[in-house]
Amino acid sequence: MNKIAEIKSDDVAQPASGRSPYFSEEHELLRAQVRRFVETEIKPKALAWEEQGYVPREVLRRMGSLGFFGIRYPARYGGSEMDTLATVVLAEELGRSTFSGVATTALVHSEMASIHIFRSGSEAQKDKWMPGIISGEVITAVAVTEPDAGSDVKGIRTFARRDGDSYVIDGTKMFITNGVYANLYCVAAKTDRSGSPSRSITMFLIEKGTPGFTVGRALDKHGWRSSDTAELHFDGCRIPVENRLGDEGRGFYAIMKNFQNERTTIGATAMGEAQAALDLTLDYVRTRKAFGAPLWQRETIRQRLAMLAAKVEAGRQLVYHAAWLDAQGAEATKEVSMVKAYCGELVNEVMYACVQFHGGMGFMRESTIERMARDARVQNIGGGATEVMLEEVAKRL
Repeated sequence: MNKIAEIKSDDVAQPASGRSPYFSEEHELLRAQVRRFVETEIKPKALAWEEQGYVPREVLRRMGSLGFFGIRYPARYGGSEMDTLATVVLAEELGRSTFSGVATTALVHSEMASIHIFRSGSEAQKDKWMPGIISGEVITAVAVTEPDAGSDVKGIRTFARRDGDSYVIDGTKMFITNGVYANLYCVAAKTDRSGSPSRSITMFLIEKGTPGFTVGRALDKHGWRSSDTAELHFDGCRIPVENRLGDEGRGFYAIMKNFQNERTTIGATAMGEAQAALDLTLDYVRTRKAFGAPLWQRETIRQRLAMLAAKVEAGRQLVYHAAWLDAQGAEATKEVSMVKAYCGELVNEVMYACVQFHGGMGFMRESTIERMARDARVQNIGGGATEVMLEEVAKRL
């Protein structure tokens, strides 16, 4: 049964600006369910997860049981068979939680890592792994980035050498979300050092505990404190040929294709974060008094917040439109690149202003907006830096 459809229609939540023509009732049922989970299961508890540095596995299993990890996957594996707009709903509402480390833990698993298995995996691989991925029993990570290769995927150095019925992998991966506690890793490696870079990368499935594969260290981050991030080492890591994801040499194209989903997801999360920050700040300036009156009575504050609200609405609609194009099967690389560039920059513009309007309290670790500002900083870096995204847009102008 579709878990999303189990919600009553009178529970439907509306987006910040009212009913959107992009979304069906099923999308809004999903929105209501995620929003309720955020209010009851994330906001009251996630400060402790920030301190411990990861989201508890039982929380992720609960998200899986509610259907959050299978919204676009087939019913045969336990999914709901929804579309790209459903991913946007999930990401936007998790972004509104104010705990972006929790959001990225869930979204990397459901929208950025496991998608490699679903799109490139064999039927046997999907039958083995997808039910556990969707239920939250198996948490995934995607390992592409290296110390000297981020958006430049062709520059990776991790190498997989074919040896009979096995591959032997050597190399290092860096900044890997879910890297410490994941169960299953989708790892990019070169399989041909002398061939064309775009035809020399292959994706592999590597389980936690495989000999030769170690978590080098958990990384201490500026933000996303509740998301575990790691450096990974592969030293003579031997895996069977059956662990290859797709054909040899086709990994670059799989990564590029899946970047589209990742960037749409990040844009939606960023707009959820920006809206939550504006909501917090509006509440604050309406009650915080300075010079005998609430800050809201200052024209410059009202107008600046109004303009930021307009920009966030524009960003939200850009995300929705790009997701709609993708859901229709249309080419949307330009629009998705615009989403990643615009929303990644905008969420930081919003956070800067909101910290400013909180005054000294905005600089205190005890304030929500201080944490949100730290979390937002990576949104114009991860998944394709703004400068890289603008080049993608420029190519298509």
